[in-house]
Amino acid sequence: MAGFMLGVVTINHRGIGPRRRPAVPRYNRRALSIQSSHEVIMSGAVAVSKYDPFARLLHWLIVLLLVAQYVVAWTMPEIHRGTRPEGLIVVHLDLGAFIIAVMIVRVLWRIARKEPDVVEGTPFTRGVAYLTHGLLYLLLIVQPLMGWANASSRGWQVTLAGIDLPALSAKGSALGHTLGDAHRLLAWGMLVLIGLHVLAALYHHFVLHDRVLRRMA
Repeated sequence: MAGFMLGVVTINHRGIGPRRRPAVPRYNRRALSIQSSHEVIMSGAVAVSKYDPFARLLHWLIVLLLVAQYVVAWTMPEIHRGTRPEGLIVVHLDLGAFIIAVMIVRVLWRIARKEPDVVEGTPFTRGVAYLTHGLLYLLLIVQPLMGWANASSRGWQVTLAGIDLPALSAKGSALGHTLGDAHRLLAWGMLVLIGLHVLAALYHHFVLHDRVLRRMA
């Protein structure tokens, strides 16, 4: 019996006591599935949870440019035959050229960089999100180009950072004038898409409580 007792007790610096097995950590499978809020490593690839700083800079720069552009468009003089490009009209043309340049950089950057992980949702909601983003990207390039072509048809010079840009239509071009009409109509369509985009982001943040809005913050 004495030999048996010696086998189940041990002597250490704290005294005599029964031998205890080292605690083995217990992991919750659900907890293991929760990834870092910034990035995780999976199969050698990096899955990011938000857009990179430069992509976020381009996004908010476009937002500021659009706010300025709509304010200028609503306050500048009406454009008629014989109107001269002065004052706010010149500002409107410059902002449009700048938006095109920033959007080209943004498209190239998005192609070159990995996008954040897809947020959970139904195939329908994800499809609507991709469609809205695609239309916004398209309009943010095509709509200013239409205004540029209209300006060229009126004989106006469009510049970017002081550099004269080539004309997109000949002076007096009927197509250029038609594109000017489409330019005004698409401005309202783009405003509707922007409104839907903002409402969707707020819905994700305040109702679904997911990380859609935080990806661009």
